[in-house]
Formats: sequence, C-alpha cells, structure tokens
Amino acid sequence: MAARKPSAETKFLRGETGVDGAAVNEELDPAEAEQGKAKEALLRGRTWLGRECLTWLLWRSESTEPVCEAFGQELSVVFNGRLTLRAGAGEVTELTVKGVTSPYSKQVKAAISRGLLVHGATLQLTLGEQVFDLSTDAEFFDVKSAKLPALIHDEEAEKLVERLELTGRVSTLLEAITRTFIAVRTSKAWAAKVVPELVEWAKSGVAPV
Repeated sequence: MAARKPSAETKFLRGETGVDGAAVNEELDPAEAEQGKAKEALLRGRTWLGRECLTWLLWRSESTEPVCEAFGQELSVVFNGRLTLRAGAGEVTELTVKGVTSPYSKQVKAAISRGLLVHGATLQLTLGEQVFDLSTDAEFFDVKSAKLPALIHDEEAEKLVERLELTGRVSTLLEAITRTFIAVRTSKAWAAKVVPELVEWAKSGVAPV
C-alpha cells in the first residue's frame, strides 16, 4: 500500500512550507554555502522562522494593540522605518521600503501576498513610559542598533548602570516577542485561524483586477 502523502496543512505545521504555501528552501550565497551543510540547514531554518515571526509581528502591530507582556506591563510594537522583505524564489526576491508609514503600505502587503516575508525591520517598542527604537533581522533576531529611553540619573556611575540595565531590557523585550510568536506558531490556531487572517490581510494590498 502506497504511503499517504502529507497534506498541505501537515507540511505547514511541520515548517516545511511558509504562509504562502511555498517550500522554505532557499538559495544561500557562496560564503554561507562554504560553512557546511549542517550549519546551512540550521541557518536556513532559523532565518525562515525569523521571517515568519517578523511578518506575523507586522500584521499584529497594525492594530496598535499590545503584542505581549514583559516585566508585568503590556508591550506595544510599531514598525516605523526601513523594511526589507525577501523570498527564496520568484520574479522579485527582495524588496526594501523606507519611510515612517511604509511598512504598513499596500506595496508591502502586496509583496507579502506574493510570497515575500519580512527579513529586516526598524521597530519601536513601547513598555509603559519607556520607548525603545531598534533594528533587527530574521537571521539572528538580535539587536543591530538601538536608541534607548532617556536616562533619569545624573551621576556618571549611575548612568552607566542604568544604560546597561536598559540594554539588557531591550534584548529581553525581543525575547518576549519571539516566545509569544513560537507559542502561536506551534498552536492549532496557527493553521486554522492565524494564517488565513494574515493571508487576507496581505491580500488587502492587492489591487482588484
């Protein structure tokens, strides 16, 4: 008896395909290819998951509702600058937009509906009265650059301690976002509700024929 082929939903839940139904395999540049097949596979898997996370975050953040909680407070996220989208295949494999409101433009949504996912972004994280501006990307999901909230201490020694605390806090906020995404990504609601809603949101950027 022939083995049953996995359904599209099963492939999606396994992480074999992305929100657009396409396989997650993508070409790596020669420098990455030289690092060995095992490391390549790890990076490709992590990068694809990071792109899904940032794309999900873009969708979630447009409502201006808090994305998750951290340090006992609600955390809100806004994409407010340069945004890079990438895809593993297709006529257009990379798109970059700039501008305060450009991440939520119809152009970006249309690109996502064609299979591109967010690879790099400039984010503004608001936790209570503290506002953090930072840039990150899907490959390592770390802080590339950051603008911390204004310091409240005057003494140099106290400023240093406060700056270190805020630097650690911004990394913790990113971790809170990724934990929230992973919880959603591994839930039954991901394929049943989240993906369909995200796809419909992306289609809102496509002009009617």
